[in-house]
Formats: sequence, C-alpha cells, structure tokens
Amino acid sequence: MALRVLIPEEKIQARIREMGAQIDRDYPDGTLHLVCILKGACIFLSDLARAIQRDATIEFMGISSYGRGKTTSGEVKVTKDLDTSVEGADVLIVEDIVDSGVTLNYLTHLLQQRRPRSVRIAALLDKPDRRLRPVDVAYVGFQIPDEFVVGYGLDYAEKYRNLRDVCVLEQTP
Repeated sequence: MALRVLIPEEKIQARIREMGAQIDRDYPDGTLHLVCILKGACIFLSDLARAIQRDATIEFMGISSYGRGKTTSGEVKVTKDLDTSVEGADVLIVEDIVDSGVTLNYLTHLLQQRRPRSVRIAALLDKPDRRLRPVDVAYVGFQIPDEFVVGYGLDYAEKYRNLRDVCVLEQTP
C-alpha cells in the first residue's frame, strides 16, 4: 500500500476555521450539542470544537456500516449511544466522511425521533459520487473524488488515523 497526500494539514485547518465561523453565525444563541461519530470523526471534532466560539457540549455515538472492509455493508448498527437527551436541543452531527449516505441517513432519522430542535451535519469530507441515500450536509469541509482515503481520523483496518493529512490509500503493484 502507498499513500498520496490529497489534502494537506494546512488546508484542513484553514477550512475548519471557516466552518467554525459559519457554525457560530448559524447558531447565535443557546448551547450547540456536537455529536461526534466514533471513531473516525474524533480528530475533526477536536479541531472543529476549538474553532467554534459559542457554548457547545460534546457527545459521542458509535455507528458502524463498514466492519473492517473498504465498502459499506449496507447494514447500520449503533455501537455506542448518546449519554444524554437531545430533546429540544440544536444537534450538530460531526462526521469524518459522507460516502454512501447510508449511515448518516439512518442516524439523522434516529436522532429526529428524539425530538431535538434541529439536526444538522458537519462533515470534513464528502464523496457525492458514492451516494446511495439522500443526506443533507449543512457544512462540508471538502468534496473529494471516489478514492479510498485515510488519515486525519479516517482508517483502513484501524491504521492511518494518526496521519495529519488526508491521503489516498493506493494499491501497489
């Protein structure tokens, strides 16, 4: 396997600062509840939370539709649920990448059943060419081509999450 840098760390950090400023403008009052999707979004969440200047809480959910492969299984399961209620709250789902849309479509409907005031999505990466289910992503860091990416929280078989850049994982001959 070989790595090719797709988005360098400096561009990621600059875009996250822009996203944080936009989120501050869109949520002028009250507490924003950031719901981080484990494990891939934890690094993005850390930087995004620091870029947001307003009151925010942080929650974690574990959602899986991939297992250990490169493609979605199409079956979504909650592996860790929220610890607190989101009823009446402004909820911002923080996700590393929107790919097929299967996971986020499921999660958005699940959270809406819990009667929050609002539910929106912030994703570092978006692969619109792979979409199987409709997903409205309010805040997108970068649209990327249909390539398998790792780094900045994204993994392949639990490896590469610690890379500072987003990289394409390429097969070597």
